[in-house]
Formats: sequence, C-alpha cells, structure tokens
Amino acid sequence: MSPEELLSKLKHNSSLKVQQSLDAIYAICVEQRERGIPDFSASTIAKLGFKRGVPKAQSIRNKTGEKYRALIQCFEDSPSQKSNLKKTSQKDNDWIKEIKNPKHQLLVRIMASDLKAAHQTIREIIPPKQRIDIYDHKHMMSDQAFKLSEQEVRALEYLLSTEFQKKWNFRPTEYGELVDESNKPVFKVSTLNAIRKALEYLT
Repeated sequence: MSPEELLSKLKHNSSLKVQQSLDAIYAICVEQRERGIPDFSASTIAKLGFKRGVPKAQSIRNKTGEKYRALIQCFEDSPSQKSNLKKTSQKDNDWIKEIKNPKHQLLVRIMASDLKAAHQTIREIIPPKQRIDIYDHKHMMSDQAFKLSEQEVRALEYLLSTEFQKKWNFRPTEYGELVDESNKPVFKVSTLNAIRKALEYLT
C-alpha cells in the first residue's frame, strides 16, 4: 500500500485534529522522500514540522500516535523511498556525520541533498560536453571579428577631419553634431562622439 492510500484510510473516521496532523506528517515525509534522505524518525519528522501542525515526537511515540507511526513507517518502507536513496552518496556525505549537533547535522543533510538535486537539474538542462561561451564587453571587443578594417578606420577618421568639414562647410558643435552654413544638423547629436568611441574600441 502506498503512503497516499494509507493516508486516506487513516483519516477515515478520525477526528479533524488527527486528520490535520496526518496531513502535516504526510507533507513532511514527502519532502524527505524527495530529498532522498532516509531519516523518518519521530524526532526528525516532529522537528521539521513543528510549525506546520506535526505533533511532538513524544505524541507520535505514544499509544495515541499509532496512526502517525503507521504513516511514517509506510514512507520508510516505500519502494520509491529506497530508489531515492541513490540521490545521496554515503561516501560523499560521510563528513556530515562529524557534525555533533543533531539539528545542524539534519539541516546540512537537507542542504546537501538539495544541492545534489540542483546539480542533477543543471546536468539535465546542459547536455554533456556542450560548450557554452559567455562573453562580456571587453571579451567581445577583443575578438577580431569586431575589429574595424584599415579602410573603415580611414573612412571614420575622414568624417572627423577638418578637411572633410571645410570641404562641405560643416561645423562641429559641443553636442557632437555637425551643422551646415545654415546651422542645420547634418550629423545628429552625439554622432561625432560615437565615431570617436568606435575608433577607440574597435581598432
């Protein structure tokens, strides 16, 4: 019988309070199962769910906690739980045993399991041996594909030259534009600034 099926049977003819406690225990056990952590002791379940309606550990161990223990035991015996154990490597987590504080040890186990799950998700998103290149501004500017050719450089330099401006009676302004004899813009505002930046970074 699956934990889901057992939960439904245990809630049948139970008081509302017991049903709520069973739901809370079920939710905590599901989280433990998803993490791949095989710790379903009464103290652990009570500690993880003390703010979510799970009874105290002693209440779970008492005679009146028989239904609670049955549900927890079902998770512990569940085949899906056993298959999930492969998510955490005992060898990888041996160092966690050195943590003396039980509460801290439990929290670290949860974090280690979540981290392992995150790594697995990343491996599923990024296929093996696939190369992903990330370029920042400096990297892109250093790539030869983005460099200006000598001919392009000369063309831009000519637009900035007094020779070009005198030939067409243009005049540069403080706003980086070129205007004609009638003071009408020929190059829009910041055009000259943009040309200078292109020559600085793309050559």
